[in-house]
This record gives sequence, structure tokens and C-alpha cells, in this order.
Amino acid sequence: MKSGAFTAIVLAADRKAADPLVDASGACCKAMVKIDGIPMLERVVSALMSSAGIGAIVISGRQEQQLQGGGLLAEALAQGAISWTEPHDTPSTSAYRALQSLAAGTPVLVTTADHPLLRADIVDDFLQRSLATGADVGVGLTDFASIRARFPAAKKTVTRFRDGGYCGCNLFTFMTPASHRVAAAWRRVEQQRKNPLRVISQLGWWSVLRYLLGWMTLKQALEKLSSRLGVRIAAVHLPYPEAAIDVDSIADQQLVETITGSAK
Repeated sequence: MKSGAFTAIVLAADRKAADPLVDASGACCKAMVKIDGIPMLERVVSALMSSAGIGAIVISGRQEQQLQGGGLLAEALAQGAISWTEPHDTPSTSAYRALQSLAAGTPVLVTTADHPLLRADIVDDFLQRSLATGADVGVGLTDFASIRARFPAAKKTVTRFRDGGYCGCNLFTFMTPASHRVAAAWRRVEQQRKNPLRVISQLGWWSVLRYLLGWMTLKQALEKLSSRLGVRIAAVHLPYPEAAIDVDSIADQQLVETITGSAK
């Protein structure tokens, strides 16, 4: 493993038993749904393997299923470039358990398999920006205005603050032992990820009121949450609208194939 490199955890298990996207694709699971003929998990793993900042890759998913879908994963496993760990009931619990299995102090990147537009340069930029914050945890964000300008057809969950609306990029860095507290808290709010008001309620009800009235900035919200959890959480702003595009539906798949097709 490269000195100082991050270990990447890729969340690749299905969240629900019935998924129209999986049913329509004929794939064994969501991670193996294809974009332009290449399974999404393979695309993500390829980007991580090409990243200068990633030294090891752990996939939280069903190894038997996912190895059936493509040669790259089998080759990477044979080379020792990737490994699998069994997923748990929820993505947050899977991430927490995977974090706990690593050596103390290991810097970690957490991402998801449904992130087929991820590239090595985005990963490396995100890692560098995360380290530059000096925080325990880095959260990748892109402003909604840039996403709407570049991809007007994209359907995104937007959290709006006084200084603008932001979308998550499914990129998180856990850079210190203390950061594991955030992974534990993540489990408590996971079911509310599509409900910004309930997520922000973790900051306290006065903060909710300020959010509703448009008084709170993103920085203030993260400072409140950091204080609650006893860690420092930093927003890592990424200048890549595509970093916020994941695949949760057939429409998302079609959008991403339009994007990848136009890039050829």
C-alpha cells in the first residue's frame, strides 16, 4: 500500500429488495447495472485503482454476485488490489463496520457503487482538498446552481442554506480515529437522507428554526453538528457537477449514458 494513501470503502449492496432499475436491466444487483456496457461497480473500481491517493479498495457487497459480472473485478481481486467485506442491513452500518475493521488511524474514503461518473482526478482532488481542511471528516458537496446549469434534466435532492443550495457527491473522508463518531451518528439519521429538515434537526431545534427562516449558512450548520459530535466536519466543495450525479432510477441511468456518450 502506498505510504499515506487512503483506503477506499465502496458501498455496493442493494438497499431494497425490489428495484425497477435492477429489474429493467437484468443485472444481479444495482452495483452491476451497466452504463454503456460496463457495470457501475467496475467503473468506480477502475477510477479508484487509477487514483494516486488510493492504496487499497474494500467493497462492501456480495462478492459471489458481483464477481460474475465482469473481468476487471476478478483480475483486481487476483492481484490483491481489491477485497470484499459482507454488507450489513444499511449503508451506514456497512460503512461503520468496514471502518472498524481497519487499522486505527487509517485514512478512509467512502463512496458508492452507483457513482459511474467518478474519475481518478476527481478522487485525488477531493482527497487533497479534504486533507487541506485539517478536519476529522470531509463531506464532498457541489452547489446546485452548477449542477442545474450543466445537467438541467438531473433530479437531485437539494439542501438549501442562506448561502445557497448544495447536493452531496457520495464522497466522504474519515481522516482521524475521532471521525468514526460521525460514522456512528450517520446510522442514526440514515433513514432521513432524503429529508433535509429531519437531518438538520440533529443540530437542535433552534438551528431548525434558523434553517427554516433562511438564516443558517452551510458553514454554521457544520459547525453546530461538529460541536454536537465532538469532531470537526468540513464541507469540501468540488467544481465537478458530474460528481453529484448518481444512478438511483432508470431516468438517472439514461441521463448518465447521455453524458458518457457525449464525452466519447
